[in-house]
Amino acid sequence: MKSITLNCPAKINLSLDILGKRSDGYHEIDTIMQTISLEDVIRIEKSNEFSLEVKGGDIPLDDRNIALKAAKLMFDTYKIGGGLSVYIEKNIPVAAGLAGGSTDAAGVIEGINTLYCLNLCKKDLMDIAAMIGSDVPFLMEKGTALCKGRGEIVTPLKSMSGHLVLIAKPPISVSTKEVFNNLKLEKIKKRPNNDILLDCIDDNNIDLLSKNLVNVLETVTIPMHRVIEDIKNIMNEFGALGSIMSGSGPTVFGIFKDKSIDDCYNYLKGDFDEVYIATMK
Repeated sequence: MKSITLNCPAKINLSLDILGKRSDGYHEIDTIMQTISLEDVIRIEKSNEFSLEVKGGDIPLDDRNIALKAAKLMFDTYKIGGGLSVYIEKNIPVAAGLAGGSTDAAGVIEGINTLYCLNLCKKDLMDIAAMIGSDVPFLMEKGTALCKGRGEIVTPLKSMSGHLVLIAKPPISVSTKEVFNNLKLEKIKKRPNNDILLDCIDDNNIDLLSKNLVNVLETVTIPMHRVIEDIKNIMNEFGALGSIMSGSGPTVFGIFKDKSIDDCYNYLKGDFDEVYIATMK
């Protein structure tokens, strides 16, 4: 085998709580993540040197790209000779709170393990993933999961696949670092109740789950960009069971049950380019 192609899904946060800042500079999180059918496509091929090509999306093509960083870490750690050609078809919006870079890195790790017949165990793969980024371990796991620590402690949950999700990213950029730096933990009045969400997931109760979506980072990002709240309100007016910002933003997602998702999609497409209908998977 000389090459391998993989689909790399975006993630959304069904809940996101920040518990405090750790001694290593990261924040302690408590979040439930869910992969969706909006996906990048990556192809990796054995080569004599490292190279990166991207179609769609304005992302770094040098060592700042975490997919390339993941490839080089895998090669260094497991003494793989030569290089790797990485091609990424970007379908996931960039800098959106959907972990588009992290999922590409996870795909590269998974692809190298297969392409070079490394036969690494899950723990080894997750350890590499955690070295690359906080969301990467979950993107190795995929599906529905409770994530703690800085994101590297991943507990798989019962699948919520099939539920409809509308994704809308306004044309603004949000700095994750700036959002976390401006988060005032003592001023957060409403936090996620993950016990309720875990029961909802266990019972596949999408209605009650959707009524309990909470992301504490909204307390920072929405005052900076009111359009996020506007999108949430539009989704709710069109019949979303619930809507929330994903990650540090600015992307908003709404959970729908019926064809009202099409009406909301058409309405939002009149104002925003990056609007997508997806399913949980």
